[in-house]
Amino acid sequence: MQIIGLNGSPNEDGLTASMLRSALDGSAAAGASTELVHLSSAQLEACRQCDNGWGICQSEGECIIKDDFEGLRGRLRAADALVVSTPVYYGEASEVVKCFLDRLRRCENAGPGQSPLEGRFAVGIAAAGGSGGGIVSCQQVLERYFQHLRMRVFDLIPVTRLTWEYKLVTARSAGVALAEAVRLGDQR
Repeated sequence: MQIIGLNGSPNEDGLTASMLRSALDGSAAAGASTELVHLSSAQLEACRQCDNGWGICQSEGECIIKDDFEGLRGRLRAADALVVSTPVYYGEASEVVKCFLDRLRRCENAGPGQSPLEGRFAVGIAAAGGSGGGIVSCQQVLERYFQHLRMRVFDLIPVTRLTWEYKLVTARSAGVALAEAVRLGDQR
């Protein structure tokens, strides 16, 4: 049982990353293998919208850009569940999260066959460092990405600096519950 976590913040020790680590710690305590990926450390280009909007992502389900995307995609495909933790920027997920998920949904929703991600659980964490403005719209953005990927939304967790302490417990509990759901085969 493998659960992968994507940190969408350039700060590897801040609010966003600590929430993700707490969720992954909960999953590990429930018996899952976990992996934390710092997306800001990856080399990821934005989608080029090849061939009038669709390149080989439409016909073959692959991306022509040679960067870290395909490697990350392969690791995600090998995982049983996904946790995405993003800071809230202007009511949206961070640019690096959107960059990765934009390309992922194009490749997973096109090409031959079904997406290996279909039916897998996903958790979205929206971390607002300030008062929490835009946190709901950020959660809606994450939910739409998961729906486009045909993943099942397991949980959406909002957090601000004011709620951080008790939301760490929430994230850990969500991680435990996620691992249990995967172990019991509830995801497919």
